[in-house]
Parts: sequence; structure tokens; C-alpha cells
Amino acid sequence: MRSHYCGDLLNVSAGENVKIAGWVHRRRDLGGLIFLQLRDRSGIVQVVIEPDQAELFAQAEDLRSEFVVSIDGVVRERPSDMINKDMLTGAIEVLASGLQVLNKSAPPAILIDGHEDVSEELRLKYRYLDLRRPEMQQKLLFRNKVVKKLRDFMEAENFVDIETPILTKATPEGARDYLVPSRTNKGSFFALPQSPQLFKQLLMMSGFDRYYQIVRCFRDEDLRADRQPEFTQLDIETSFMDEESIMGMMEKMIRQLFVDCLEVELGEFPRMPYAEAMQRFGSDKPDLRVAIELVDVADLLKEVEFKVFSSPANDPKGRVAAICVPGGAELSRKNIDLYGEYVGRYGAKGLAWIKVKQAGAGVDGVQSPIAKFLSDDIINQIVSRAHAKDGDILLFGADSEKVVTDALGALRLKVAADLDLVEKSWKPLWVVDFPMFEEDGGHLHALHHPFTAPKESNAEKLKAAPTATLSKAYDMVLNGCEVGGGSVRIHNQDIQAAVFDILGIEKQEAEEKFGFLLEALKYGCPPHGGIAFGLDRLVMLMVGADSIRDVIAFPKTTTASCPLTSAPSKVSAAQLTELAIASIVKNKE
Repeated sequence: MRSHYCGDLLNVSAGENVKIAGWVHRRRDLGGLIFLQLRDRSGIVQVVIEPDQAELFAQAEDLRSEFVVSIDGVVRERPSDMINKDMLTGAIEVLASGLQVLNKSAPPAILIDGHEDVSEELRLKYRYLDLRRPEMQQKLLFRNKVVKKLRDFMEAENFVDIETPILTKATPEGARDYLVPSRTNKGSFFALPQSPQLFKQLLMMSGFDRYYQIVRCFRDEDLRADRQPEFTQLDIETSFMDEESIMGMMEKMIRQLFVDCLEVELGEFPRMPYAEAMQRFGSDKPDLRVAIELVDVADLLKEVEFKVFSSPANDPKGRVAAICVPGGAELSRKNIDLYGEYVGRYGAKGLAWIKVKQAGAGVDGVQSPIAKFLSDDIINQIVSRAHAKDGDILLFGADSEKVVTDALGALRLKVAADLDLVEKSWKPLWVVDFPMFEEDGGHLHALHHPFTAPKESNAEKLKAAPTATLSKAYDMVLNGCEVGGGSVRIHNQDIQAAVFDILGIEKQEAEEKFGFLLEALKYGCPPHGGIAFGLDRLVMLMVGADSIRDVIAFPKTTTASCPLTSAPSKVSAAQLTELAIASIVKNKE
């Protein structure tokens, strides 16, 4: 039906006969000539139909956008003054000698040949039309290239591609499971995997010392721009490698990927301890393109009369910190109030501020509603510590450590984006030395998952000081996004039992949920570790998209629904009866 893709005509000599097929992108009738732009996944090429071929010309007059056609013709060079530099094939065109309409099209619900503001709901409802747009096609073709490069790297490093089950057992991975009722085991349920974690550890115990998989994972959680209920990750596990060796290999892979796909040299990745990341940037995935950092000033404010500062400054669980925004003194009071509302989302009760007019001049050198509560010496010390200059603004957080850290961590990114203070570059790093456990509501929880190895190898010492123990975990962060996370795993029965004990997982519960893993640990388990990369998120960053939905062929909305297929949907009473389950929906009040 065709001899070439449209984009391949660049490599065809002038005068050569070709047959191409695709969609009519645009049609123009100019001075007795009809010009078509024919589009396929490789690109767009101009087709010319001349009036001396009356039958062909008449056919072309009836063509409309998105008609599917095949065209016979001859390739020719365009005159120099007619070259379209905005089109890849802009130096050539096809003079048509034959035309066949393969299918007609109704007027498309989404504009394919230009830009228009349409709702995401409409784009997803007509996703097959949305995906025809060259912009979307290029993103998915780029994704395909990324996957190929990753596979090539894995194969070159002697990793084995092994599939793991999709129907599996519910395990705690930090989010809700999607459950699948079993017809043959009524009353029992499978779970869709949040990750292949346990299976890839079992593969290490099976002697496959280097495993990888491009795998679909499922999490029933609230969605954001970089989250989906079903997503794809590059899953990796390897034996007889420590965390430094794993991180080194993964750096090599990502550096090579960026060179191959973007011609970008990322260089080496700095290491940053979790505690430092939270202290300086208010996030465990710091965006190093933003130079603004959190500066602690509680020690300077313990004796001031201003209780908003002095109370948290004297509270062991409190924090008082500031961020210095270059040039921020130009912000209006309205802008500052809006930032105050913004940090309120993170629990902050307000946003104190100081505009620096003349650094080093004490109260007289600043503008602030709180300046009257502070001495010249304290103001000068705060300005000096924050490295504030004339024309800058200091924005303060004073509350519990969590509220201040979260609020200022988010605010630094918000202000930087608003004031164009984000460096246009790639800033990768590894965040390491995570706490093994975190406390929430009086209970300890695994910061990553309960199979992460602690740096403390003695079970009794681990149980004696669990909150002081760091884990052998590591996250790869790129421009403020966590693109990969992993750890060395526990391969010792005593340590795994100690971790379960610390987490309050009783022996019976551990046996019920992880009995098969605990049993496997008895039979010569090698030291092993791994990592998983969020493929959707990685591609999103590389193509400069705002949401992972732009790099997934058929994504869900933020309510985890599919406008295209109207999923999820109700099922018949007969199906529910066969599965021995009942659907209970509470009436809305």
C-alpha cells in the first residue's frame, strides 16, 4: 500500500516514483493548484496536485482533514524560494499521479493540525485523535527510544529480562492495593502488584543474579500530575553488589541514556544525605536548579518578645527558618499574602517577611511589620546568615519542624518558578542515608519498605535504637523529581525478624503475609539489592512535559477514570453472584 513513510522521502532522489499513505493534515487550493500536507507517524510531506489531471484534481477537491489516503507520485525538489524550513521535508514535495481515498473522516472533535485549548477530559475521551497530533506522536516515539536504550544497556550488562506475576498477593507497599476477586476461590482475592519487589528478591535467591523488567505496576492512591493508578517502571535487582556499586552502574545507565537521546552530558551525581536535603531544601528530592535554601535562625530568636518566633525557637520539636529570595523586595503585599495562603496548605499559620533595603543597617535598613520586635543586632545577624543583599526579601516559617520544613520547601520552588529563578540545566543527585524508620502517631513505619537493609547489621543493636538507624537506601533525583529509588535488601533472617518486630508485625502476621519469603531466606540467600525507575516520570522530564499523562498512550484522569472507555464501570448482578461478592454503595447525603 506504500513504498515509503513520509519522513523517509528525505532520503529519496528527485525523480523517483513513490507511494505514500496517511492522513490529510491540511488542504489548500491556490491558483488552480491543490496542495496537501500528508501526515504519518514519521512526519509530514507536501503533495502537489496539478489541474491538467482533471480526474485526479476533482478527487482532491473533495478531500478534507483527516481523510485517509494513499498517493502515487514522483519526488521533486522545491524551488529555493518555496522551501519550508519549519518542516523536516520542507525542501521536497511529491507531484501526485494517483490518489485513492481509503477512508473518510467526520470533522474531528480535536484540532489535529494546530493548537487549541481543549480540556484534558476531551483530549482523553478522544485520545485516538489526540495521539494523531505530531507533538503527541513524537513524545511516544521518544518513549519507545528510551525503552530501547534502557533494554540495550541492561542486556549489555548481562541482566536477564524475566516476567513476574500480575495476579499476586496483597502486601504492604505504602499504598492501597487493587484487588481482583477470585471466581475459583470464592471469598479470596488477588492483588495487582504495586511492584515486583518480593518476586525479584526470590529471583536473586534462585540464582538469577541480574534481573530486569519493564513492568506495569498498580497503586490505588490519590493522583497528582506525576502519578497514575497504573504506571510503568524499569525494575532492577542484582546480587553480590553493594549500594555504591549499584548506584555507580545506574549513573552510567542514565548518563548514557541522556547522551544517546538528548545529546546531554549529565556528568557525575553528587551524594546528599537525607538529613541535609531536608535541612537545606525542605525536601527529600531537592531541586538543585533553585539556589534558594532554608536557613535556620531559631538560635537568634529564642529571647525575642515576638512569640510567633520565640515559642517554636524554644521548642525541641519546633523550627524557625527563612528563605532569601533574590530581588524579592519588589513583591507587592498582595503577592506576599498569596504566598501566605500557599504555605497554609502545609499547615503554616502565616508568613512573616522582611524586605532588605540596606543590609547591615539594622531596623532602619529593612521594611517589615515584625521589625519592631527585633533588635538591630538580631536583624543584622539574620540578614548576614541568609546572605541577603539589598533588594532581597526574607520569608520566614515558624512552627513545628515538619510544618516549617514542608512549607518552606514548597515555597522556595513556588517563588523560584514565579520569579524565573530556576536554572535552565539538568541537576541530578543521589539522596542517601535515609532513616530506617519514621514515627507517625506513636508507631514506627518503614520509610521505604520492610525489606530494606539497615546499616546496623546487629539485630539486638537495631532493636535497641531503631530511630537512630540509617538504611542502605538511595533515591536518584533529577530536577526535583525522584526518578528512581532502591536499596540493598535484607538477606539475613535475624535482621528481617528484627525489622518486623520493630514495626509491630507479629510472627503470625509475618508468616501470613511473607511466609514464602521468610522460608526462602533459609536456603542460602545471597546479598542483593536493586532499584526501580519510574519510566513515565523519566520520559516526562526528558521531553519537557508537564504531566506523565502526556507520555502515556491511554492514561487515566486525576479521578482514576478513563473517559475513552468509561472505565471503571458497573458489572452485572450475574457477574457479582458468580464471584460471590456484593456491591455496597452508600447513599450521598
